[in-house]
Amino acid sequence: MSRKTWILTAAVVGSGIVFLDSTVVNVALPQIGKDLPSTRLGVLEGQSYVYYGYLLSLSALLILAGALADFYGRRRLFLIGMIGFGVTSVMCGLAPNLELLVVARVLQGAAGAILVPGSLAILTASFEGEEQGRAFGVWAGASALTTILGPAVGGALVASVTWRAAFLINVPLVLVGIWASLRHLPESRDEHASGHFHWFGALAVAVAVGGLTLGAIRGQAESWSGPFPFIALALGGVTAAALPIIMMRARNPLIPPQLFRSRNFTITNISTLVVYGALYVMGQFLALFAIGTLEYNELGFGLATIPGSLALAAFSTKFGALAARHGPRLYMAAGPAVMGLGLLWLIRIPSTSEGWAVTLSDAGSYVPPTDYLIDVLPAQIVFGIGLMIMVAPLTTALMRSVPVDNSGVASAVNNAISRVGPQLVGALLFIAISATFASALGGLAPDAGSKTSEISPLNQPPADSSPELASAVLEASTDAFRLAMLVSALLCFAGATVNAAGISNQAFMHNEPTEEPLSPALPGATTGSQANA
Repeated sequence: MSRKTWILTAAVVGSGIVFLDSTVVNVALPQIGKDLPSTRLGVLEGQSYVYYGYLLSLSALLILAGALADFYGRRRLFLIGMIGFGVTSVMCGLAPNLELLVVARVLQGAAGAILVPGSLAILTASFEGEEQGRAFGVWAGASALTTILGPAVGGALVASVTWRAAFLINVPLVLVGIWASLRHLPESRDEHASGHFHWFGALAVAVAVGGLTLGAIRGQAESWSGPFPFIALALGGVTAAALPIIMMRARNPLIPPQLFRSRNFTITNISTLVVYGALYVMGQFLALFAIGTLEYNELGFGLATIPGSLALAAFSTKFGALAARHGPRLYMAAGPAVMGLGLLWLIRIPSTSEGWAVTLSDAGSYVPPTDYLIDVLPAQIVFGIGLMIMVAPLTTALMRSVPVDNSGVASAVNNAISRVGPQLVGALLFIAISATFASALGGLAPDAGSKTSEISPLNQPPADSSPELASAVLEASTDAFRLAMLVSALLCFAGATVNAAGISNQAFMHNEPTEEPLSPALPGATTGSQANA
């Protein structure tokens, strides 16, 4: 293979293993809880930390890692991330108890934070023009595919080998990535960087991103019943609000304020917040509804999502090249609109009052009959086509909107937005869904009060429920699910509108990373040369 092929391989492996490990562990958690002893953590608490500890450290450290790569060298940091991810994967796979597994997962997320922005920065520095668009397409398709296939891969490994294989499978991939990096990756960094690294800014960003992420995660896990999630959100929100002032006053800011003078960079990040919020909500609540209400098992649901993801993996490269050739605006507008149409199809799933016959299965659960080929598959395919049209052009537009010197931190900012923003959207929607479920259930089954503690949205009714109560729970869950899909569709349409109105093909085609500000520069803002003086 050519040198550029090996560079692309290293970048795809580096990001792919991070995205894979964000979902592959999901179906392994029940078996982990059974197998591993614990002295300090309860089983459910430990399982939650195994999953969310990884996401928290990954999200909180993304921007720091991207800035470090620009400052100290992308190849150097990428290799550190690869080695760290391999070592922590072995630690996870060999963990003797639940507490050590949680620690290893937090460290694994920290190593992953280095790899994701580093991989995109390496591609930006190594490819140009239409070739760069194709490279971003391969990266986007592979990253999305590993994320989507994670539950299916995890389910197969747990069923046929052991849950430990879900972590140890990373080791051969890491070795390939390390070899390709050592042999073929050139070193690149911000050639204008000088002075001291902005460690105070790094701390502020970690507190802001970490606080918002932790608050959203704990809030959903605890159903917003305690003060901790609100305290974390408040801390993160106040710190995030102070970030512009902190960066403008710094001599060498962690996030150069001039990046946001690029219209395409700003619009792309707004679009990421909105559209990836819809993607997160769709993935989270469709999984809950399919498994909890429609009675899919975890592996079955993972396999059911494959058809919608195949188009993304197969054609992302093509759309990345098309965006590089013609400009990304059309694709970034059309993609979210098509995604929204797929979500609207899911809203048509019938409720009990519209003809669902509620029957009790041999396993003792109520099974409302649905047709996967009619109710779920078309939506998955249409949504996947929209995602295919949008993802690679969005990535290409983002990385072409900033100077190569700042590609690491620019990628990290976008990745942090794509992780923290959707968590917050999901948290807000969880509150709305819970309220919708409670209101619908109260109207349909006023006598459900005695079983309130056993009933939750998007889940099966208690096995000893009367047919009337079972029908009411299933219908209320369907109403709540429809609300989630409607909000997701509206977010997609909003993203399409933002992209159509805001993305500039002219700036993209001329590779102009710093356009006129969307609003007058605030006092104290630095220029690109001043920021690194």
